Amino acid sequence: MVDDSKDPMEHDESYFDPPPRASRFDAGVLLEPLRALPVRPALVLRPSDSVTDAVRLMQRQHRGCVVISEDGTEASRLLGIFTERDVLLRIVDRGKNPATLPLAGVMTSDPEVLSIGGTIAHALNKMSVGGFRHVPVVDENHHPVFVVSVRDIVEFLVEAFPREVLTLSSDASERPPRGRYGA
Repeated sequence: MVDDSKDPMEHDESYFDPPPRASRFDAGVLLEPLRALPVRPALVLRPSDSVTDAVRLMQRQHRGCVVISEDGTEASRLLGIFTERDVLLRIVDRGKNPATLPLAGVMTSDPEVLSIGGTIAHALNKMSVGGFRHVPVVDENHHPVFVVSVRDIVEFLVEAFPREVLTLSSDASERPPRGRYGA
């Protein structure tokens, strides 16, 4: 015989529990040191190396830039940076021959840099304000250590918040509003 005196939903209390709150972005992640990012050592060339040398190295290593130092090593001062964007804007767009063109003629000299002691927030600020996709990180002697890219930061954030990032719907109507501007 069935006992009708009991609530039929008694065994399913979880049904009435509020849905779990969406986890919130932990701003403390932005205070992590730059070394927490999934970075690789900088690709370093000399000012006299050709644009073709740089492009081939970037292709081989699947990178978006090289840095230029006095002697082409991490043990000398950073002089400049050469990016994939420079290929488009400073070479292709101007009809220059990359095989004979030295990096010294097309690199960004004395680029904005980050200190090895900086944080992810420093990198994001510099990239946002300057419109950079790559920023060299230097030690106290201004020697190149690595380059922080937007991709490095995105990979770090996906790893830090996999559920929040990887489980998003591709349907725009199901996405939570972005930022305070909603765009």
